[in-house]
Amino acid sequence: MEYVFSPGCLLHDTGNHPECIARLREFESLPKIEIVPGDEFLSLVHTSNYIDRVKSASEQALPLDADTITSPGSFEAACTAVGASVIAAETGGFALVRPPGHHAYANRASGFCLFNNVAIATRHLTSQGKKVLILDIDGHQGDGTCDIFYNDPRVLFCSLHQYPAFPGTGWLDQVGTAEGTGFTINIPMPAGSADDVFWQSLDFVLPIAKTFNPDVVAVSAGFDAHRLDPLLQLKLSLNCYYQCGAWLRENFNQVFAVLEGGYNLSILPKAIKQFHAGYNKLPAPYADENTKSDPDTLDSYNYNLSQLRQIAKQYWPA
Repeated sequence: MEYVFSPGCLLHDTGNHPECIARLREFESLPKIEIVPGDEFLSLVHTSNYIDRVKSASEQALPLDADTITSPGSFEAACTAVGASVIAAETGGFALVRPPGHHAYANRASGFCLFNNVAIATRHLTSQGKKVLILDIDGHQGDGTCDIFYNDPRVLFCSLHQYPAFPGTGWLDQVGTAEGTGFTINIPMPAGSADDVFWQSLDFVLPIAKTFNPDVVAVSAGFDAHRLDPLLQLKLSLNCYYQCGAWLRENFNQVFAVLEGGYNLSILPKAIKQFHAGYNKLPAPYADENTKSDPDTLDSYNYNLSQLRQIAKQYWPA
């Protein structure tokens, strides 16, 4: 898994916003990859009116909502992020992009996100007849991605996220609709959840994923579930991200990743490198110890998981 990066993603200038240019500064020395502009792929997911709205807002540096701001370079940066994500999907790479995407809906922005990078890359693959598992490990539920594929049986969407937290969605009963019923799996983790909860969640997902038998796994790779991230109250370790990368390599043949959240500027590059090294069977760049949830948190999570098992049996019998 090689990094896919373009300095074009730094054109999205948000000042001292949590989703800022500094998140990717450490990767500026990476070899530059020629990115095909993502404009041509936007309509795979987004409406023409919304695409025009993002372009117009960027030209005027107007916010798209209270949390999602733009600058004159934002439209180009967002298109670059889409292009990089499509390349990652085609090559099995890790798209180091911003703005992130998993909160963006077909027709509106949300949660720092302009265009839904992983959804566009996934739709690019499904248009070729491929089945895709989207594993969203960001600490927030990928509500935009969930909505986009909510009735699509070609995509199994699985999200591990803190609940309650922004965006307020992602409860157990969100399972999809119409032909996509059963193809959405939300695993809500209480505040304080640590590595042990994360691994129980992956253990639950794995047999369902194997039954689905995806051609490709798309990882919405957010790192704001780390114990030092300022926007959430989860407790994942750097070691957990290393192990997650190794787990993906061990269990699936074709995987690509797209960067989502992660807002501790010293932790984010380390978490990215840990995940990348784990997938590529390289030594862990940083030493760390796994974390454990306190008993009350674990009890709360296990109660949720027991309910989820009953729901999942309706669609994914053992």
